[in-house]
Amino acid sequence: MESASSVSRDIGQALAEQLPPLTANAAAVEADRCLYCYDAPCTHACPTHIDIPSFIKKIATHNLRGSAATIFASNLLGATCARVCPVQELCEGACVLGADHKPISIGRLQRYAMDYAREHRSYPTVKAAPTGRSIAVIGAGAAGLSCAGELARLGHAVTVFERRSLPGGLSTYGIIALREPVDIAIEEARMIEGLGVEIKTGLEFGKDVFLATLQKEFDAVVVSAGLGRTPGLGIDGEEAIVDGLEFIEASKTGAAALKVGRNVIVIGAGNTAVDCATIAKRLGADRVTMVYRRTDREMSCYEHEYDFARKEGIEFRFLTQPARVVLDGSLPIGLECLRVELGAPDASGRPAPTAVQGSEFVLAADQIVKAIGQVKPSLAAQLGLETKKGLIAVDASFQTNIEGVYAIGDCIRASGAASTVMAVQDGKLAAAAIHQQFAQRAEPVEVN
Repeated sequence: MESASSVSRDIGQALAEQLPPLTANAAAVEADRCLYCYDAPCTHACPTHIDIPSFIKKIATHNLRGSAATIFASNLLGATCARVCPVQELCEGACVLGADHKPISIGRLQRYAMDYAREHRSYPTVKAAPTGRSIAVIGAGAAGLSCAGELARLGHAVTVFERRSLPGGLSTYGIIALREPVDIAIEEARMIEGLGVEIKTGLEFGKDVFLATLQKEFDAVVVSAGLGRTPGLGIDGEEAIVDGLEFIEASKTGAAALKVGRNVIVIGAGNTAVDCATIAKRLGADRVTMVYRRTDREMSCYEHEYDFARKEGIEFRFLTQPARVVLDGSLPIGLECLRVELGAPDASGRPAPTAVQGSEFVLAADQIVKAIGQVKPSLAAQLGLETKKGLIAVDASFQTNIEGVYAIGDCIRASGAASTVMAVQDGKLAAAAIHQQFAQRAEPVEVN
């Protein structure tokens, strides 16, 4: 790496939350702008269907405890979603004021209510009587925590098994701190524990915890394993490329190993790629370039993320396909690329990229990061679960082909966008379905 060094800037300061919390006055003024629509479009646009006019009305009347309770009724991970949801594409994008005026800042108002709940410990409680049922949840990410919390609220005993040392999944390890600090994700997991959920960390499914054992000890098993690591590019010199998820994780955990080059290339054009490029830029890189083999029209990142990246000074090279890493010993000094032409749509529905032979050129770089999605989960094959497009197949109740084994979150997202808020909704719906199926069995309840 030409001049890469351990990050010297204060990571916490450089990657502090993008927007400051609203003041009480600013929140009241913004809440008063809301029209409190009947059959509100914003509520329909929210995947978890939070009663948005209601929680905003409660802010306007200074009932912050009630506002938080309204959010929690639909979304136990409201603090995370207030920060990471693409509100421009969802609730705020559907706001009736958006056509002629500025839409209500729903995300920031939700964060305001959630910050109050956190500060005053105004969290949900379990009111249902114990059912005597027990459920094992594999994975303490958004879907797993949502499902566990909702099941606990229904009176069930829930144990969550997480392979990492901290709960929270991508909220803890894989979302840039600019959008969600680690402590928000951890506090949310602690809130779920406060509902009676037991979270066991450092236990890997298939290594320390096995399906056959869980099936004997629990009445149901929910797989919320997410996706795998970043796939390989299959190019020479790839061993010198940094994994994007590991890059983000190091920035969030303050790992001493985090290094940022002076001239950084990020391969990919999704939201994770934007996060990686932002980290590099804010932590001292002189030049950050995102390389993508299609055009800006096919980028998978949200439009507002693309706009944000450009304002950060991040450069883009479209119709560019990586061919090999140029090395000086074991260190990268450049990325050899090929120009690309787009043809007819491929299986993804986007124009298929075709490299132009003989068009090689080299982009200088002393650090290269790849953020090109995640591989499909390997658990399906290990457990004998049916798949759809490489992801775990489930029915309308989120049950797999194995009775009593359910799956939720990114590991089942064969269609539609994978996002935190969709994972939360999966967890909520799966909990309701499991609860209903338990009720239909009507077995005697025995609680110690």
